[in-house]
Amino acid sequence: MIEKTCYCGSQKNFQECCEPIIKGIQKTSTAESLMRSRYSAYATHEVNYLLATTHVSERKYYSKTEILKWATSNQWLQLEIINTTANTVEFKAYFLDSKLQKQIHHELSTFKLENGSWFYVDGKFFN
Repeated sequence: MIEKTCYCGSQKNFQECCEPIIKGIQKTSTAESLMRSRYSAYATHEVNYLLATTHVSERKYYSKTEILKWATSNQWLQLEIINTTANTVEFKAYFLDSKLQKQIHHELSTFKLENGSWFYVDGKFFN
């Protein structure tokens, strides 16, 4: 098995970091760990995980097709965590778009802990 450093920037191996979370073997313990696993899910095109970890009240606003298109049309380079609170994570996701132009997605995400599981609720985007 080839070991790969996790996409989330933790410096751990993907197989020991986000992969068990994405596969449902392990739960996230914080909003930040959910954010990191969701970034890794975008990098590995795990659309089902992204939908499953979106709060049920928000899922109707997301399409599997659109998530997959966004995930696969970009080359994910790096996740930078700017600030965290108990239920928010400010981050920058660096990526190359379909024209190979470097882009930064800067967001303040809100998360909710419900029945022992963390969910993404929404995000405020910065320019």
